[in-house]
Amino acid sequence: MNMQKETYKRFADAHAPHSPIGKNCLRAFLFGGLICTLAQGLRDIYLHLCHLNDEDAATLTSVTLILIAVVLTGLGWFDRIAKVAGAGTLVPITGFANSVVSPAIDSHAEGLILGVGAKIFTVAGPVLLYGTLAGSIYGIIYWIISLF
Repeated sequence: MNMQKETYKRFADAHAPHSPIGKNCLRAFLFGGLICTLAQGLRDIYLHLCHLNDEDAATLTSVTLILIAVVLTGLGWFDRIAKVAGAGTLVPITGFANSVVSPAIDSHAEGLILGVGAKIFTVAGPVLLYGTLAGSIYGIIYWIISLF
């Protein structure tokens, strides 16, 4: 089957399921808001019931959200939730935890060194690399501007 690119694009567009953008955006908004509300509730618990200071409560909230995301990923529930919630599960800390743990779980059978160790940052690695690089460049630019 020899198709030109434009013919193939029309064929694929005609047969691809159309996604309900409004419904997906609403779900992402609601689930993302639910995660943020959970985080705020955890922070309030750590502040008021555990009597932690603001910085410690914020740190413990982040650690708790990471733990929840890692456990849900390990049990295979995070992907099920993400199918319903869509981009709402990508609230940075939970989505990032999932992106680190998923390749590690998938490659566990290959061993700790060549499997988990080699592939744990396949998804998150570029984010870490380019995020750090961009932060450094912006920091240098900010420092140069602040000299004047």
